[in-house]
Amino acid sequence: MSPQEKEKRTYLGFDLSTQKLKAILLNSSLEVVTSAEVKFDSDLPEFRTTGGANPGPNKYEFFVQPVMWVKAMDIVLDRLVMQEADLSTVAAISGSGQQHGSLYWSKHGITSLENLDPEKFLHMQIDDSAFVVNRTPIWMDASTGKQCFEMETAIGGHTEMVQLTGSKCYARFTGPQIRKIYQQRTHAYEDAQRISLVSSFLASIFLGKVAAIDFSDGSGMNLLDIRQKTWSKACLNACAPDLDDRLGEPVSSLAVLGDVSDYFVQRFSFPTTCKVVACTGDNPSALAGMLVDKNWLSISLGTSDTLMMSLEDPPNLEEGHVLCHPTEINEYMGLLCFRNGSLVREAMNKTEANGNWEKFNELLDSTPRGNFGNTAVHFNEMEIIPKAKGILRWNKDIVPTSPDAAKGVIKFSSPQIEIRALIEGQMLHHRSIAEDMGFHFGSETKILATGGASVNKSILQTIADVFNAPVHIQTDSEAALLGAAYRASYALYLNERDPSTEIVAYRDYILSLTPNHLQLVCEPNKDSEAIYEPLLQRYRDMARILETESQKNH
Repeated sequence: MSPQEKEKRTYLGFDLSTQKLKAILLNSSLEVVTSAEVKFDSDLPEFRTTGGANPGPNKYEFFVQPVMWVKAMDIVLDRLVMQEADLSTVAAISGSGQQHGSLYWSKHGITSLENLDPEKFLHMQIDDSAFVVNRTPIWMDASTGKQCFEMETAIGGHTEMVQLTGSKCYARFTGPQIRKIYQQRTHAYEDAQRISLVSSFLASIFLGKVAAIDFSDGSGMNLLDIRQKTWSKACLNACAPDLDDRLGEPVSSLAVLGDVSDYFVQRFSFPTTCKVVACTGDNPSALAGMLVDKNWLSISLGTSDTLMMSLEDPPNLEEGHVLCHPTEINEYMGLLCFRNGSLVREAMNKTEANGNWEKFNELLDSTPRGNFGNTAVHFNEMEIIPKAKGILRWNKDIVPTSPDAAKGVIKFSSPQIEIRALIEGQMLHHRSIAEDMGFHFGSETKILATGGASVNKSILQTIADVFNAPVHIQTDSEAALLGAAYRASYALYLNERDPSTEIVAYRDYILSLTPNHLQLVCEPNKDSEAIYEPLLQRYRDMARILETESQKNH
C-alpha cells in the first residue's frame, strides 16, 4: 500500500456506554474527522429508559432491551453518513462497552447475524427473537448476592476468587448474573447458543458473527483466570453448566477478529478489507485513551472517586479490581472505587460555604497544608475499602492507642479546617489504598485527574500535595471513545507490520501520530512529602478504627 493510500485511511471507534452510543472517526494522524451520538432516553423514547436503563420488578434489578442498542447503531451510522463521513476509508473498527452486562443469543439470532440483508435496517433483522433474554441485566443490577455467595463457596472462598479472577465475587459482575439467569430462567439459558458481553456484542454486529470476548473486559466477569488468560474451569463450573461453549475462547484486546461483514460493505460502502478489532470494556478503553504509562495514576472525581493504574503484577487486594491490561499484554490494570466522593464534597460545601464553590475554595486555600494536624475521615455512606461507615475527626493531640481515638473530636473550630480536613482526608485515603494495591509512588509519578471535580483547581492542588506529584487534566474528555479508535489503529499496525522489525509499544505508536491531550495544572509544593508522609500512617489508623467501630455497630 502506497503512503498516499495509507494517509487516506480512517479509524472508527464506538462507545456503547450506559446512557448513549457514540461514534468517532479519526484520520491517519488520529485527528477527529467527525462524530455522532444517540442518547437512549431522548432518541429512543419507546424503550422508556431513565439514564439508559430500566428498573426491574425486584429490588436492585436493572435491565436493558438489547434491541435498543441495535436500533441505536442504525441511527448512529445514519448520522455519520448525514455528516458526510466517508466510510469507504475506514481501515479498522473497534469499540468500548459498559462493563459486566450480558446478552444471550438465540440460534435464530446467530443465523440472522450471519445473513444480514443490506436492504434492511439492523433492528429489523436483529430483533427481539435474536435473544433468548429480552430484558438483559446491565452493570447497575446488584440483585445477585445469593449467586455470589454460591460461586465463592463452590471454589473455596473469596480469597480464592480474588487469586483467580482479580476480584472477589461482585453482584454486578457477569458470572453471578449468568448464574441467576441459569437458575431462574433455565430454559432461556439452555436455549442460549452464545453469551456476549456488551463490548463483544458491539464487535459481533460488525463482524457478522458472534465475536470473542477480550481478556480485559473478560476480567470483569469473575470467570477468567487473569494470569493464564483462559476461563477458569472452577469458576465456570461454579457458575452454570456448559458455559465454556457459550462464551467461546477469549482473545487479546488487540486481536484482529476478521473483516467487516458484507452488510456494511453493501449498505455503507465500508472497504471489504476493513478489520474488526476486539472491543473491550469502558474502563480498560479509557486507560488506553488516556495514553498514560505505569508512572501515572488516574483519579476520576465523580459521584464515586475511581482510581486506575497500570500494574506489573496482580496484587491480592480483596476489595479492588484487577483486570488484564488492554494494551500491555503482560501487564494488569488496577481499579479502585470509593463510594464517598463528590456527594460528600458537595454536602460539605452546602454546610460550610452555603453551596458556593468559590467560597469553598477560598476557605480550602486559606488553611496551611497539613491543617495544623487536624484530619478527618468522612464515610457518609458505607465505604468499599475499608468496609466502614461514619465520621471521625482527630486533632494533633489524639493518640491512636488512646480510648479517645474512636470518639475523636465532635467538630473542628472553623469551616476552613473542616473543609481542608475533608479534602486532605479523602486524598490520603486514596493514596493509602493505591499503595496497598501495589502502585509505587516516586519522583516519576504523575496524576491524571478526570471527572466533574477536575475543574476545581484548589482540590487539584491538594491532590498534587498529598500525592507529591504533578497533576494533569485531559483536554479531551472522551477517553474510552478515543481509546477504541486508537486501539483499532494500533491493532492494524500490529497486523500489518513486517515481522523482522521491532514492535513499537502502543503508547509510543499513538504518540508518534498525535500529541497527548494532557495539560499540566499544578505541581506539588516542595514540603509536601515531609507534611503528608507522617499523616498517611495516621490516616490509616483512623480508617482502621472506624472500620472496627462499624463492625461493632453492625
